[in-house]
Amino acid sequence: MEWRIPPTPRGVAGALRRFLGPGRTRAENAVELAGQLLNMALLVLCIAWFEGWGGSVLQGVVLAVMVFDLVGGVLTNATNAAKRWYHRPGPGMRGKRLLFIASHLLYLVAVVFVLEAGGWPWLLVNAALLLTGAVLVEVAPVEVKRLAAVGLYLAAVLVNLTWLPLPAALAWFPVLFFLKLLVCFMVPEAPVYRRAAA
Repeated sequence: MEWRIPPTPRGVAGALRRFLGPGRTRAENAVELAGQLLNMALLVLCIAWFEGWGGSVLQGVVLAVMVFDLVGGVLTNATNAAKRWYHRPGPGMRGKRLLFIASHLLYLVAVVFVLEAGGWPWLLVNAALLLTGAVLVEVAPVEVKRLAAVGLYLAAVLVNLTWLPLPAALAWFPVLFFLKLLVCFMVPEAPVYRRAAA
């Protein structure tokens, strides 16, 4: 297992590498790209299957950004490089992780006020599920973080599928939203595995 974070250049290229996780391998990049293309295509087909999205141009743009970011975010935050970067030791890392989570409240606001789905109860319950879940995973002992994250993820998805369902064309949203944030982002894991030499 390799915990050392490789250096990154200054400027835009370095900032992008730090955002995605420094030290990504070609294999990670290839698998993520394939997963992004496959799952974005499946999601577009899913939305189209449920009569598409006949809203305004703004709604279409917001929906496209959500599809791209949530699919990409699930995959990016599951990489070894992102795990190593976002869970590195250092002052303020806990606050940075929770700030990243809190910034995603904008997605919930966009669902309600731009896509016109869910309503106030949906927004408030999902905000509580997200923030409470993230804090509980963050403070959980390391040996149960993954288990806590998966349990809280299941609870959030089940609440959304049963008591607070979105329209069928958006039913995927809570599944990917909470997967990206609670399971893929908040759980530290051994950051880099390499095959042993034969």
